Amino acid sequence: MVFHADRHGGGEASARSPKVRRVPAGNRRRLSRAVEVQEAVKGLILERGLTTGDPLPTESELMEELGIGRNSVREALKVLQAVGIVDIRHGFGTFVGRMSLNGLVDELAFHSRITLQDERNHLGHLTEIREILESVLVQRLIDQRDERDLAPDLAPARDVIAQMEAEARLGTVSPDTDRLFHDVLYLPLGNPLVGRLLGAFWEVYHQLSDDLGPPDETPAELARKHRDIYTAVITGDRALAATAMRAHFDGVRARLARLGQQH
Repeated sequence: MVFHADRHGGGEASARSPKVRRVPAGNRRRLSRAVEVQEAVKGLILERGLTTGDPLPTESELMEELGIGRNSVREALKVLQAVGIVDIRHGFGTFVGRMSLNGLVDELAFHSRITLQDERNHLGHLTEIREILESVLVQRLIDQRDERDLAPDLAPARDVIAQMEAEARLGTVSPDTDRLFHDVLYLPLGNPLVGRLLGAFWEVYHQLSDDLGPPDETPAELARKHRDIYTAVITGDRALAATAMRAHFDGVRARLARLGQQH
């Protein structure tokens, strides 16, 4: 069916609107009703070419355009809001949301917590994946460094290290400062998904930090390890980059090993 006339613009908007299908009855054997409706709403977003921040039709419009009831619409929107596909702003309407990995973080943190005592636990697997990812990313940074001067782009990472070293002299390095270093280090790569994915890994680790106990390394050692990563990138030293990244994750591995010994 075609979209109905725009409530604010009349029939002319309807003529320009793309087609969207009602929720097909024939699919109900293959998909649950809830999943059907969620897929229908996602299909509507794609068919209209909507992007982050664009308004979605009202509940009544969705009911009419997709041929579904109000409760089904509301349940679908709640699920899609939980995974960041839509953003429900009470009093303003529903909009296409920003990509969120919150659902993934909660699931990974939960399953990691219940397997912490296992020899090969989920957090250990996540740490391995993150180490592989960051090891490749620093090599990509060095590739770019070989083509152009990265010093201006890496100035924020240099400043964060200075802040980290100042905090270390006072006896502790803030987890937020540690995370910020990784956030800004990879900005020259121009890939916004890198920060989101690393942020998801970080959130899982942060939620489980109390379970892991205190780190074995001193604040000064932690700051030095981050300084070594920065130095490797800024000088183009690939061997140092690999060594520094491995040393960076040794602290996490040590905490996981200690936890396993305790249990």
